[in-house]
Amino acid sequence: MAQRRRWSFVLTVVWWNALAALFAPGLVAATTVEEEAILTSEIARQNNQSLLWGPYRPNLYFGVRPRIPKSLMAGLMWGKVDTFADFQNSVRYTCEQNEGMKGYGWDEFDTRRGGVQSIHDIENGIDLTTSFVKIQGGAHGGSWAARIKGELKEDSPPDRKTMVILYVTQEGFGSELEATEGDTEFGYEGDVTLKGKSDVLGGYKLVVTKGDGIRPTTDHKLVQFRGPGQTVVQSLQYPDEAVWQAKPIVFKQIKEGVDWLVENQWEAENPPPPWQVYQLENRPGTGNVQIIQMVFEGSFEFDILFSSESAGKEVTSADLSREIKETTEAFGEHFSSVFSFKPPFTAEKYKKFGRSMFSNLIGGIGYFYGHSLEDRSYAPEYDEEGEGFWEEAAEARARKLETNAGPYELFTSIPSRPFFPRGFLWDEGFHLMPISDWDMDLTLEIVRSWFNLMDEDGWIGREQILGEEARSKVPREFQTQYPHYANPPTLLLTIDAFVEKLRKANGSIPSGREHLSQGVTLTSASIDNPEVGLEHLRKLYPLLRRQFDWFRKTQSGDIKSYDREAFSKKEAYRWRGCTPTHCLTSGLDDYPRAQPPHPGDLHVDLMSWMGMMAKLLTNIADAIGITSDADEYKKILDAIEHNLDDLHWSEKDGCYCDATIDDFEENLLVCHKGYISLFPFLTGLLKPDSPHLGPLLALIGDEDELWSPHGLRSLSKKDEFYGTGENYWRGPVWFNINYMAVVQLYSIATQEGPHQETARDLYTRLRKNLVDTVYKSWEETGFAWEQYNPETGKGQRTQHFTGWTSLVVKVMAMDDLSGEGGKAGHVKDEL
Repeated sequence: MAQRRRWSFVLTVVWWNALAALFAPGLVAATTVEEEAILTSEIARQNNQSLLWGPYRPNLYFGVRPRIPKSLMAGLMWGKVDTFADFQNSVRYTCEQNEGMKGYGWDEFDTRRGGVQSIHDIENGIDLTTSFVKIQGGAHGGSWAARIKGELKEDSPPDRKTMVILYVTQEGFGSELEATEGDTEFGYEGDVTLKGKSDVLGGYKLVVTKGDGIRPTTDHKLVQFRGPGQTVVQSLQYPDEAVWQAKPIVFKQIKEGVDWLVENQWEAENPPPPWQVYQLENRPGTGNVQIIQMVFEGSFEFDILFSSESAGKEVTSADLSREIKETTEAFGEHFSSVFSFKPPFTAEKYKKFGRSMFSNLIGGIGYFYGHSLEDRSYAPEYDEEGEGFWEEAAEARARKLETNAGPYELFTSIPSRPFFPRGFLWDEGFHLMPISDWDMDLTLEIVRSWFNLMDEDGWIGREQILGEEARSKVPREFQTQYPHYANPPTLLLTIDAFVEKLRKANGSIPSGREHLSQGVTLTSASIDNPEVGLEHLRKLYPLLRRQFDWFRKTQSGDIKSYDREAFSKKEAYRWRGCTPTHCLTSGLDDYPRAQPPHPGDLHVDLMSWMGMMAKLLTNIADAIGITSDADEYKKILDAIEHNLDDLHWSEKDGCYCDATIDDFEENLLVCHKGYISLFPFLTGLLKPDSPHLGPLLALIGDEDELWSPHGLRSLSKKDEFYGTGENYWRGPVWFNINYMAVVQLYSIATQEGPHQETARDLYTRLRKNLVDTVYKSWEETGFAWEQYNPETGKGQRTQHFTGWTSLVVKVMAMDDLSGEGGKAGHVKDEL
């Protein structure tokens, strides 16, 4: 309540100053800038407070931490212990693929409030529910609480034993963490209390309640050493850099106890029950690692209550119950208002599906901190100037000249909790499209976090693997980042969407200084108060410009050295980092390119991304009043649009193609029909009356080429490489590119032009095919998937891929253009 009063007061002050400016501008002109600075600062402060805590360890099934380096962290571990082999083989902690799950993830989640997650653990015979809420108050990001509920599955034995461990760590010099003494030497009959403090969090208390559920008992003589039916705690001290290794540390402690039993108390003819063998010795005290262990028989429930000392009130289980109820109600209302699904996706099953897809996207947001491995040797082989350049570059990489860079921090969503629990640059722009509809100020926090990683040249590493915990999930050969390698600049899509929301909410942006909204909420504060939004753009713009210039310098293509006719001798582009089998930097990995790669190659997808960058930067420069830059971008865009046709259009194939050099050093088109062929269309560079639009729409709709009942194939069914090799981008349906196609088809279908009806038909059918495919696979498996089989529609590759596949919620919310619905007016989208 105190937070709301402070927020209301600041807005009231600014509001009355704005009104005064209308009647006596000379009297308040000097204070306008100061009051706007106060509002901007207050919004930033409130954002940091409301976003400080969260389940920001998405690599764990349930892991909580703040957006602070070297701080308090907690993670949940569990497994059945009916036999001696059970716990070793069935323990759960980090999210893993194919681990006996029917599905897991957030049923509802709001980053500012919390949510509810369901985990369907078939192998352990239990369904877990983890409810998490945040309670604002105090000076350190407030308090939080979680409820852990385990319910046995119907086919599980009623006396199933489940061991549950809360693994708590506190990093940071001078910080403290201590477990108070238990009720007996053997453990705790009631709640467990941890007390701690750090420079950033201040003092705090973390309570693990006894909760509900049967604690197993036994009359084995081991009870004189290990009391049954109690919670036990072990307090340990480890180097900060090692505390993330929960499973090895826990198993080491369990093994010590087992070894002691074998040496001192083991009777082969009368062994103790497995759960008691694996019970830790109760040793509470001070330590930066606290292992809280419980064993339940049957179903169970307990709470985790974190109370910030500065909040002035300790959180109770009653508070948690109230907040769970209110959070659920608020989520449902907000979701329905943000994502209003259109026919034919209005049934309740699609709403449940949509809530799950979006919640797992936003619930997958994480905070990462640590060093990155970077090769900044700038070896001459990395210039890729000679034929066979990929072999020379491989030799340079083999010298292993990478070093630790940073440490850096990153606040980001992720593609997949079990397989890709880290930041990916080109994925993130797609992730933020639905998130920006939900909470624009959260989106801006993430965007700023990414641009804070930019170096002085304008480079951002395409994969952010920060710290040893993140690196533990990545093969060694993919860990090093290279500052001459690019990735599609999709973050600009989100920033452009922000500009459009500002325009829509406030009309002409520059005049927005004259009013500031009283009804602002943190989710839209930067839109409701245009000067705050403009300040965000002013700070971001130099970084955007630097990134654009970096692309033009490091990814340029060669026109002048070869016999190439083009409108501009400058605007051509080539991805660095290509090999005969892959072009990982493009994001389209194994999509067929020129064979072999050549320094004279030109890549149509990169040229399209550059055109999109120029187009979006024009809008941004316009919004903040830098007209000279806007004019420059317009000229670059015009040159790119001309060169796309001059260098990449194939009249014979009716599509855009990559280009290389033939034996006579003349321009040679390399046409592998697929996603690459559509890129000028996908990035919004083609106008409704473009002469190339008709052939591209025909390619999209051809069942022998790209069209499938489950979405657009990544590569034409007729191509010689279709379905070959890794078959990663050689046929499977990818949702991000299909989303781009749906958006552009909608744009053409809602504007007058010769292809309006064709686009409307393709849009309507593709929209339905995509949603049906993802929904059916989700219903059958419990997961969203990385890609979908174009023949069967089945999800494949990485499971729990709730990154860009979650764009399905935006597709369901798009207009229905079938029948009479086809009269909807044109609405600008992010692309």
